[in-house]
Amino acid sequence: MTFVQIIDCKTGRFEDMNRLMDIWAEQTRGRRTATHAMVGRDRSDDAHYIEIIEFPSYEDAMRNSNLPETDRTFQEIVALCDEMPVFTDLDVVREDELNKAAARRFFEDVAGRGDLTAIDGLFAPGYRDHDIGKERDTTVGSDVLRRDVAAWRHAFAFDFQLDSQLAEGDEVATRWTWRGTHRGEFMGIPPTGRECAMTGVTVFRFQDGLIQEGWWNYDILRLLRQLDAVEM
Repeated sequence: MTFVQIIDCKTGRFEDMNRLMDIWAEQTRGRRTATHAMVGRDRSDDAHYIEIIEFPSYEDAMRNSNLPETDRTFQEIVALCDEMPVFTDLDVVREDELNKAAARRFFEDVAGRGDLTAIDGLFAPGYRDHDIGKERDTTVGSDVLRRDVAAWRHAFAFDFQLDSQLAEGDEVATRWTWRGTHRGEFMGIPPTGRECAMTGVTVFRFQDGLIQEGWWNYDILRLLRQLDAVEM
């Protein structure tokens, strides 16, 4: 279970505190178990700071606390604070990564199951699509995406295996494996009945909860080789 530690402190020497945190990160490289750290400053009080540190589990957090560098850095940080920091330990019982969930829904429901009606709830009307498999680098509109999905599903019976997802800011990157059976015309190639596979990465950019832009990079050459459309 993911574990989060919240540290509430007041200090007029944040730059010194920031330097200590950088030193700790360097000294514990290869041994620290923290996966994510964030520091926020109170907009109504410039001396009030909240640090949020994420760990894979409570046990990992305890291993991190037992590092000698962690204890030494903590004592130095306390000396910079106006008062003793307040700690809150949390077991994460719910975590909603909404953009990642929306990206998964496209691959599983729209592309994988053919639910084209879900596109309007996932994509902005002016969605911009960048696809290495197209002659034009950029196409615009959720209707274009709807036609693309329909064309692929006409040409192949397929599904996606989502291998990993990474989210940063307003972008979600999904690494996937696609497997399909060629049952309809594809890029002028008549149906062959062949089993095909390829891998790729799609990056979606979100705004206001909708996918505004997408970049598709996938092994189209491998797919065409499997269909005997090209030779090495």
